[in-house]
Amino acid sequence: MAAMRWDIFCRVIDNFGDVGVCWRLSAELARRGERVRLWLDDPLALAWMAPGALEGQVEGIEVVHWTTPLHADQVASPPLADVWIEAFGCEPPPECIHDLATRLTGGERPPVWINLEYLSAETYVERSHRLPSPVMSGPLRGLTKWFFYPGFTERTGGLLREADLLQRQAAFDAEAWLRGLGLSPSSRRASLFCYEPAALPEVLRQAAQASWQWLVTPGRAWRAAQASPSGQLHALPLLTQVDFDHLLWACDLNFVRGEDSLVRGLWAGQPLVWHIYPQHDDAHHAKLEAFLDWLQAPATLRVFHRAWNGIGSAAPVWPDAATLDDWRGCVQSARQRLLTQTDLVTQLGDFVQGKR
Repeated sequence: MAAMRWDIFCRVIDNFGDVGVCWRLSAELARRGERVRLWLDDPLALAWMAPGALEGQVEGIEVVHWTTPLHADQVASPPLADVWIEAFGCEPPPECIHDLATRLTGGERPPVWINLEYLSAETYVERSHRLPSPVMSGPLRGLTKWFFYPGFTERTGGLLREADLLQRQAAFDAEAWLRGLGLSPSSRRASLFCYEPAALPEVLRQAAQASWQWLVTPGRAWRAAQASPSGQLHALPLLTQVDFDHLLWACDLNFVRGEDSLVRGLWAGQPLVWHIYPQHDDAHHAKLEAFLDWLQAPATLRVFHRAWNGIGSAAPVWPDAATLDDWRGCVQSARQRLLTQTDLVTQLGDFVQGKR
C-alpha cells in the first residue's frame, strides 16, 4: 500500500501537551512509512523535545511554522495531503482552506478530514468516536470532518503506542540511565511533573519522612516544589520524549499531568498519580472520576488523586510499601488491558483507508 501524505495542524495552547501528542503521532506515522507535515504555530519546544525535528533531520516529517498569515509558498507549492488532522479542534489555517477549495474546483480529491479530540474515559467518547461532522458553511461546505477520539476501551480510537515499546522497555537499564544524569541509586524514587497542587507541601513532607528521592521536571513542577522544599529534590534538565519515557520507567511512583504524560505513565507500568488539567467549571472532576473507574483504582489511590487535584477535603496519605504494591498492581492490570487493544496509529490508518 502506497504511503500517504498527512497534514497535522496543531496550535500550542500551553504546557507543551498539544505539541507532545502531535509529535508522537507524527513520529509513529513516519516510522511506519507515512509522510507527515506537522504545522505548529509555536514549534520551539521541539528543539529539546525532539532534537533534529526543526532542522528536518527526522525522516518522513517536515515541520512547518504556522504563521499568521501563512507565506504564499507554504500553501501553493506542496502537494495536497491525503489526510488532514486538526488536533484538538484547532481549525486549519484559512489559507489552507481556501487553497483546498480551489483545488477541489479543479477536480482534485479532498483529504480525509479528522478532528483528533482530547483523551477521556467518559462514556460520551464511545458514543462520539467516528461520528461525522458535516461542514455547513464556508469554502469547504459539503465536506465532512470525522471525530476521532483516543480512549481506553476497544470502542474508542485507542492510545499512541510505538511498535517497539515493549522491546525498548525490556532492554532499559534504569541505574545506568540515572548515573548518566549524575544521580545515585536510592531505595525509592518519584518523578514530579505537575501544575501547582495545593497538596504538594504536605506530600513532600510525608515523602521526606519516608526517605524518598524526587526527580523534578523543569518549569512549573520545579517552581512549585521549590516554593515548599522538603526532602531530596533533584532538578532535571529538559528531557527529550525518549528520555521522559526513561524517567517514568526508572521511578517507583510517577506524578504526571495532562494527556501525553498520562499515557506514557500507563505504558511505564509503575504506580501513578494524575494531575488533570483544571477547568474553570470543574468539568475535570467528572473526567478524573471516569478515569479512576476505568483504572479500577483502589480506594487509597482514589483518595490520593482527589486530594492531589484539590477535590474534597481529605488530606493525601503517602503510600506505604503495601499500598504502593496495590497501586502498582492496578496500573499493571490496566496496562495489560490496553496492550490487547489496537493502538491509535493503526486505527487511524485503517479508518482513513476506509474513507478514501
